Amino acid sequence: MASAIAVARARFGYLVEVGNEEIVRSLAPDVTAMGPLDIRGLIVTARSSNARRDFVSRFLAPAVGVDEDPVTSSAHCALALYWAHRLGKTEMDAYQASSRGGSVHVRLAGDRVFLGGSAVTVLSGTLLA
Repeated sequence: MASAIAVARARFGYLVEVGNEEIVRSLAPDVTAMGPLDIRGLIVTARSSNARRDFVSRFLAPAVGVDEDPVTSSAHCALALYWAHRLGKTEMDAYQASSRGGSVHVRLAGDRVFLGGSAVTVLSGTLLA
């Protein structure tokens, strides 16, 4: 079992830093056991073992019907602040290591976090009043 390096309260849940990227990637969480927790989600993160990236993460949110989100912008807002303090950087490249996975560029600017990356439109429509 992996030990946490740090645990922080994020706006909607907890952020847990673990020892390395392999721990993040190999997590096999019991999402059924997590369901009753009174949090929106759990972010698990570590420094990246890839020199082109600064950190990796996964986001679990079974209490709101999402066992694992593929790439989570709200989690990266919390991660940007967390890793900026840990790494002394305001711009970082990250990877969310879900089964689908995705790269996210984060930039901390004052009290704002800017996110960048690729996206695919899966649905479009028009709302009528």
